[in-house]
Amino acid sequence: MLYALNEYAYQALTPMRLAARATRDFWSSPLNPAKDSVFGRNIFAAADLFSNMTRRYGKPDWRINQVQVDGQPVAVTAETVWSSPWVKLVHFERDSGGLRRAGRTELDPAVLIVAPLSGHYATLLRGTVETFLQGHEVYVTDWVNAREVPVTEGRFDFHDYVDHIRSILQVMGPGVNVVAVCQPGPPVLAAAALMAEDNDPCRPATITLMGSPIDARLAPTAATELAAAKPFAWFESNMIFTVPPPHPGAMRRVYPGMVQLYSFMSMNKERHEAAHRQYFDDLVKGDGDHAAKHLEFYDEYLSVLDLTEEFYLQTIDIVFQKHLLARGLLEHRGRRVRPELMIDIGLMTVEGENDDISGVGQTQAAHTLCTGLPQAKKLLYVQPKVGHYGVFNGRRFQEEIYPKITQFIVDQA
Repeated sequence: MLYALNEYAYQALTPMRLAARATRDFWSSPLNPAKDSVFGRNIFAAADLFSNMTRRYGKPDWRINQVQVDGQPVAVTAETVWSSPWVKLVHFERDSGGLRRAGRTELDPAVLIVAPLSGHYATLLRGTVETFLQGHEVYVTDWVNAREVPVTEGRFDFHDYVDHIRSILQVMGPGVNVVAVCQPGPPVLAAAALMAEDNDPCRPATITLMGSPIDARLAPTAATELAAAKPFAWFESNMIFTVPPPHPGAMRRVYPGMVQLYSFMSMNKERHEAAHRQYFDDLVKGDGDHAAKHLEFYDEYLSVLDLTEEFYLQTIDIVFQKHLLARGLLEHRGRRVRPELMIDIGLMTVEGENDDISGVGQTQAAHTLCTGLPQAKKLLYVQPKVGHYGVFNGRRFQEEIYPKITQFIVDQA
């Protein structure tokens, strides 16, 4: 009932939301002589805040039209080159003329960024993509909101995720470098191990795991402790809901993005409350720059997607409760996953010193599993003074982490 009640609440607030928007527009109109009064600015700020807090946040646009390559502006076009009902493979194609002007005469290494399927859209990695576009041909897994997939399309579970990674790599061809951000670490490592065992020519050249729960038993955090402490039946009973009409995926059982969002926000409740108070104050003061930055952040942060019941529950079971991959017990379609059979795939792990979601040690556990890789094929890196999101975004990622990843890719070629 939770999902249906959320829909009813949204619809019930529609008249108030429309009234708030009309009020906001009235008190911001240049034709209103009182718009710059203290009273007018307070009414405008209250109406704007209410409107933004109660509206629906859809999937954000990528908004990547141009990047700087060696100081030269290069146009970028996002194009879907492969898809299934569950994911779109997006290629950010850089203009060839711009690359030539930047002095790039050879094809840059291809990078597949596997975005997390854990509540937010792939656009959360906008900054990650923009950074990699400086020196790579970039592809991204753009996962589809489960509530938009009709039940006639069937199920999507952890093993389907593994198969999707393998299918994408086969579509892209040999020599791809995979960057897995957070949640995808275990299924990406599993896919690479299976491809290595099969001597698949399209197995990745390198995989870089960033803040991933390869072994969630190590360096426990609040998130991993919760997943381990609750019985599996608790997640089945309390975290799964049915998508109501009019969504295309009506009647599909899902782990709603709104539940994940509540979990995220409750971890930093005071911070979010302070941010919204500051937004209100900025609107009253007429500080448009700071208010715009607030909106830009929350437009992304509050945009969430649903996960299928089977994918969410299997991830809890496989990754956070039974730790099957870390214990060497994970089976995929009747085959045991054997990371030790990887012998020629470069493996880099990146962790953040202050990561409170995937603690230091959880990701680098991959090196212990991949015993067949020579030391020259491995690189373990812990970034000082960053938390979970700093591992793949922000200034330290751009200036310190990204150069190490791209150098590792070059060294393994």
